[in-house]
Amino acid sequence: MTSGAEQALRRMEAADRGFTGRRLRLWLICATLLAFYAVSWRLAGIDLHKLAVGLPKLGRWLATAWPPDLHELPLFARRTAETVAMAAIGTTLAVLLALPMAILACRTITPWPALYHPARWFLNALRGIDSFVFALLFVAAVGLGPFAGVLGIALHTWGSAAKQFADYLESAHLGPFEAVRATGAGRLTAILYALMPDVAPVMLSTTLFWWEFNVRASTVLGVVGAGGIGQELKNSMDLLDFPRLVTIIAVILVVVTALDQFSGWLRRRLA
Repeated sequence: MTSGAEQALRRMEAADRGFTGRRLRLWLICATLLAFYAVSWRLAGIDLHKLAVGLPKLGRWLATAWPPDLHELPLFARRTAETVAMAAIGTTLAVLLALPMAILACRTITPWPALYHPARWFLNALRGIDSFVFALLFVAAVGLGPFAGVLGIALHTWGSAAKQFADYLESAHLGPFEAVRATGAGRLTAILYALMPDVAPVMLSTTLFWWEFNVRASTVLGVVGAGGIGQELKNSMDLLDFPRLVTIIAVILVVVTALDQFSGWLRRRLA
């Protein structure tokens, strides 16, 4: 009896020590998070007083935006078409480049394992630089206009889409691939006929997502001179022409909403 009681007491003491240790770790994690957000709040320059002062000013500006200026709707429609075209061509170019890069960056099927890590590093570099920054660089290289926006979208999306494609290929079941390889077929043939049919629907869905995303992202590329409706948006902001600005924003919302619905419908059909 005494031995059993002693063992129970030891178990209780061990549990208390473990609980104390877990509680200490929890407090340390909470303190670290609080310190992180305190520093972040200061570095981000959060000033609620400025917000309280600025909101009424913004409200007065918005009050002057009614009624919207509809005189330039044909121009806005053409600029919006430029934006959609930039996103479409940039996304298509990125996906075409992403497919072979995804094979190199896929650990299970890459033909040159030594290039696996360099391929991943290259894709991470492309993903780490936003299309806005790429567009800014290409404006300096090729001049103002939509072409710089297409190149900026293509490079950033190339890295992001290829990384996702490579992850899809790595998670695919390799049984059919190995069976086709066992017949003497080449690696590319096995990928096309054994792996791609399984991952093609999710790749197409991802492509549609990136096209939809790039339409939204490219609306601001005009700020750096990369063409599209963003150029007119920037001009209206510079001139404080709020009726014109509201019209542009309304056009963007209508087009983006329509494309979101269309893209969602297509993804559901592919699922």
